[in-house]
Amino acid sequence: MSFYETIFIARQDVPTAQVEALSASFADIIKAQSGEVTKTEQWGLRSLAYRINKNKKGHYVLFNIDASAAAVAELERNMRINEDILRFLTIRVEELEAGPSAMMRKDERAESGGRYERGDRGDRPDRGGDRQDRPRRAPRSESSDTSSEGAHA
Repeated sequence: MSFYETIFIARQDVPTAQVEALSASFADIIKAQSGEVTKTEQWGLRSLAYRINKNKKGHYVLFNIDASAAAVAELERNMRINEDILRFLTIRVEELEAGPSAMMRKDERAESGGRYERGDRGDRPDRGGDRQDRPRRAPRSESSDTSSEGAHA
C-alpha cells in the first residue's frame, strides 16, 4: 500500500457538523477498500485565493491515507460526485507526517504572537540619513530631449 495526502474544500455554507460527517463518510470509503486514514485535520473555514462557484471561503480538511491506488480512486470519484465539495487534491508521499501539519503549526504560531516577539525587526542597523539628505537629480527639460532625439536619428 502507498501513502497519500488528500485535501478537500467544502462549500462555505455547509455547517461544520456536516463537514465532519463528510470526513467520516470519506474515511469509511477508504476503510471499506482495506485502507486506513491515519490522520484527519479540520483546518476550518478559510478564505479562497479566488472565487469558486460563487464561494469566497471554504472548509478545508486534510487526510493522511495509507491505502491502495484503487481506494484513493474510489475516494476521488465520490468527492467528484458530491456537490458540497468545491475542490480536492491527492498527492502520493514517501512517508506520512506524524505531527501536526504545517497549517496547524502556523495557527499555533499566530496564537503565540508570531515573529515580532522574537525581536527579528529590532536588531537592524540604521540605514543612515533621511531621504532629504540624498542628492536630487536635475530636472530634464523637454527641449533637450527633442534635440537629442534628432541628433541620433
